[in-house]
Amino acid sequence: MSLERINPATIHPPAGYSHIVKARAGTTAYISGQVAIDPDGNIVGEGDIGAQAQQAFNNLRLAVVAAGGRVEQIAKVTTYVVDYAPEVRPALAEARQAVFGDDPPASTLIGVQALALPQLLIEVEATVVMD
Repeated sequence: MSLERINPATIHPPAGYSHIVKARAGTTAYISGQVAIDPDGNIVGEGDIGAQAQQAFNNLRLAVVAAGGRVEQIAKVTTYVVDYAPEVRPALAEARQAVFGDDPPASTLIGVQALALPQLLIEVEATVVMD
């Protein structure tokens, strides 16, 4: 299995994501939205989008590993942010960079009104294509 990341010259250069990720063969795993809750069930970083993003992306990484995959096998992520404003992008980018490095998946960022609990500010789901 391989993932090919494609960023055509005919589309603007992406910043922190890939325009296209093409999967060849493999097993697909769908990771439910991961939020800023630690293994003991405590909300991490209440009111702090940066801290919550770090926990959510780390939980995503842990979920992928538990499924038998690696983060570089993530083909697509969708990130939901409560009351999104462009000012939070640097905090989100830092948390993403810590997980994906310089080989990011296809990505969508969606601003939402609320998540499952009022203290949660971010949720991240993924599609993983494994060997």
